[in-house]
Amino acid sequence: MSHKLSCHCGAVEIHVTLAQDLSEARSCDCSFCRRRAAPNVDVAVEDLTVVKGEESLNLYTWGTQTAQHYFCRHCGIYTHHRRRSNPKVYGVNIGALEGVNPADYAPFEWVDGVSFALETDENEKT
Repeated sequence: MSHKLSCHCGAVEIHVTLAQDLSEARSCDCSFCRRRAAPNVDVAVEDLTVVKGEESLNLYTWGTQTAQHYFCRHCGIYTHHRRRSNPKVYGVNIGALEGVNPADYAPFEWVDGVSFALETDENEKT
C-alpha cells in the first residue's frame, strides 16, 4: 500500500510502499530506539522515495555506521531509518504517515535490539 509520509513542519515529504501491514508495526529496545519510541514498519529500500526536502534530512549514525536514522533538521521528526539488522529495508515511522494515528495500532511488539546489537558487536570484533 502506498503512503505519503511527512515531517511535522512539512519540509520533508516521502512516498513509500509498505512491505507490512500497519498492524505489524513494532518498536525496538536498542539504546537509540527506546529513547525515540516511534513504532515503525518495513519498506524495501527501493520503495521509499524522497519527493521533497532531501536537503532537510539529517542523518544520525553511530557504532558500525550500518543503521542510518533520518530526521528533519527543522522540526526534528524522525522519518525513517536503514535497519542494521537488514540494510535492504527501511523502518518507517508510522506516526509520520499521513492519516495514521499510531494509537490505533497499539500495543506494539518490542524487538530485542539490545541483544542483536551485542551479538553483532561481538561478531565484528573477531
